[in-house]
Amino acid sequence: MLRGRKKVDVLQGTLDLLVLKVLSLGPQHGYGVASQIAGISGDALRVEEGSLYPALRRMENAGWIAAEWVLTANNRRARVYRLTRAGQRQLADEHEKWARLTQAVGRVLRFA
Repeated sequence: MLRGRKKVDVLQGTLDLLVLKVLSLGPQHGYGVASQIAGISGDALRVEEGSLYPALRRMENAGWIAAEWVLTANNRRARVYRLTRAGQRQLADEHEKWARLTQAVGRVLRFA
């Protein structure tokens, strides 16, 4: 961990947005999704397994992502997730909601 910086658990309500965004970059297994979120955020955000895998199942049930078992280079099975068309639409909706939320919070911070 970086000195003077704390890792933050992903804020409730942002997990779908972050997972969908990472999957928009290409198919990925669960550990890869969590690793990319951590890496892209400069190791400031972390997604715990106990939150990630239930969210992936929920998003798969909603039709936002699809999953398939594949054999990895080291001969292990991994479940790989990819974004569906419905997931692309959901990502756009989630991104718009996030933009509105951050603008509103910014207004409050400037006012207060």
